[in-house]
Amino acid sequence: MIAPPLDPIDRAIVIATQAGLPLTPQPYHEIGGEVGIPAEEVMARMRRLQETGVIRRIGVVPNHYALGYKANGMTVWDIRDDAVGELGRRLGALDFISHCYQRPRHLPVWPYNLFAMVHARTHQEVEDKVAEMAALLGDASRGHEILYSTRILKKTGMRIGEG
Repeated sequence: MIAPPLDPIDRAIVIATQAGLPLTPQPYHEIGGEVGIPAEEVMARMRRLQETGVIRRIGVVPNHYALGYKANGMTVWDIRDDAVGELGRRLGALDFISHCYQRPRHLPVWPYNLFAMVHARTHQEVEDKVAEMAALLGDASRGHEILYSTRILKKTGMRIGEG
């Protein structure tokens, strides 16, 4: 589906929200004040923009470090190809996994095809959670590693200019 072109108000809403919603008790009221429309119209327009695919999703992106989760490890797993889909869904359902996805192997150097991010307060806590993951994966896992984060990478989506 091709999304319709943005009218000036939709464009102003996208620009006002692309770096995140205001951290206020009534963010849609604040956006409405900025673009000159009522909060209800902001919400209706954002719903339509989401339905047409202009806005992919609205969600929280926590700063794990600010919340005390300073031991963050991307776990990489060598999972049997016939089991990776189902086991990936099971890993992704664990409450300590923020994201889990399948990627192609790059043999002979990189045998891993399942990635799952673990956030914890200490390296020991990450290792305890990885042991839980390994037990869940059982014999379908032929090996894994933990790649610890050493710095914060800012994640942003596409941005449009104000001009």
